[in-house]
Amino acid sequence: MELKLYNTLTRSKEAFKPIDAEDVRMYVCGPTVYDYAHIGNARPVVVFDVLFRLLRHLYGENSVTYARNITDVDDKINARAVRDFPHLPLNDAIRQVTEKTAGQFHKDMKALGCLEPSHQPRATDFVLPRDDGKPDMVSMIQTLLDKGNAYLASGDQGREVLFRVNSMDHYGQLSNRKLEDQQAGARVAVEGHKENPGDFVLWKESSDAEPGWDGTFNGEIIHGRPGWHIECSAMAEAYLGQTFDIHGGGLDLIFPHHENELAQSRCCHGTDRMANFWMHNGFLQVEGQKMSKSLGNFHTVHEVLETGKVGGRNWPGEVVRLAMLMTHYREPIDFSVRRLEEAENVLAKWHRRGDGKTGGAPLNQAMSALSDDLDTASLFTVLNDDDHRPEDFSATLAFLGFDMSAAVASFDPGERITQRLAFIAEQNWAEADRIRDELLAQGIQLKDSKDSDTGERITTWEVKR
Repeated sequence: MELKLYNTLTRSKEAFKPIDAEDVRMYVCGPTVYDYAHIGNARPVVVFDVLFRLLRHLYGENSVTYARNITDVDDKINARAVRDFPHLPLNDAIRQVTEKTAGQFHKDMKALGCLEPSHQPRATDFVLPRDDGKPDMVSMIQTLLDKGNAYLASGDQGREVLFRVNSMDHYGQLSNRKLEDQQAGARVAVEGHKENPGDFVLWKESSDAEPGWDGTFNGEIIHGRPGWHIECSAMAEAYLGQTFDIHGGGLDLIFPHHENELAQSRCCHGTDRMANFWMHNGFLQVEGQKMSKSLGNFHTVHEVLETGKVGGRNWPGEVVRLAMLMTHYREPIDFSVRRLEEAENVLAKWHRRGDGKTGGAPLNQAMSALSDDLDTASLFTVLNDDDHRPEDFSATLAFLGFDMSAAVASFDPGERITQRLAFIAEQNWAEADRIRDELLAQGIQLKDSKDSDTGERITTWEVKR
């Protein structure tokens, strides 16, 4: 079957043809591990996990290379590393600071049913020239200087190496912005040391009190740290080559991050593309509002899964995964407790239909739907059709990353029963009935009785198939 994907670069859906069908290559921008991943961070991981699975299905498990980076070069991280571990080399100190948050990220994504990428490079390992000869940021910056695509300048904060946006034809093509309109999007004030306000930082000097690496540019050592965009250019080339098949990430990364990645890589390598396909998932809101700590609706994946802070309970990873996939990946998503409840009800029904059967194969209709730009709406129409063998239905769910045995094992109606009893005590019969009906839709039947000694209400439950 033919795979079609929407390409941000061309603003159209195109037939996907890999550069090399024996090595299909995809890069996705990963998290900056200064804190636990929030649910907005999780959406691209889940979306591109589905694409990773589909590519492996179409081309073979050993014929797909998926790289997703860990960004551990960040001024806040670096400063904390120097403060807390002054006796360690910078990379080792950063590793101490980020090990916990990176470890939690991997744990959270595994709980959401995501496969591990083929490679998960950390930015700190690619700043300076490497013993194995893989690409690094300092060498890439020097190449851009040699080619006239970058220049050294001195600003108020010290010396910088800046990318010269005027040196590249078609700069702004990915974000569909004209160069003369870039000033508002440059995220910095117009500074005298810049040739163009849109010129962006490749390397910035560190003060004596700031952490950094010794980078050599035009024979001059500048103790500093890399800009954000150059990191992904180096890591993508290290594992996928100068041109690869798919580059993914959130919609918010199109400009400036992906635009500048593309510019650096093309100019450094003299290529007309960095990636043939650029794919971006839509934004995520919470209960109809932009997620923000000030609004009190900022949730980490860890909170949703393990702390009971969202809807008064812990949510199974499979439920969160389905809630992420119930909207097409390019559309905005509204993440809410009601959405999680809906996803949980759907999973319970799916479990009953699969009935634990094994030995089947993913449904062709499901694969066809996904092959049309990950069309999950059509996919769910297929899954809602009862005319499928249970073993093939179960195989399709497994392909999509839903471990139904784990979902059922992690589902404990006790919390919901406790909530219902509290509503009954308040004589809030509407909410009590709602919980009862939702559990029944999931195949959980409640039975109310009274304790023979105390007369207190007792609620038990059983699976109704």
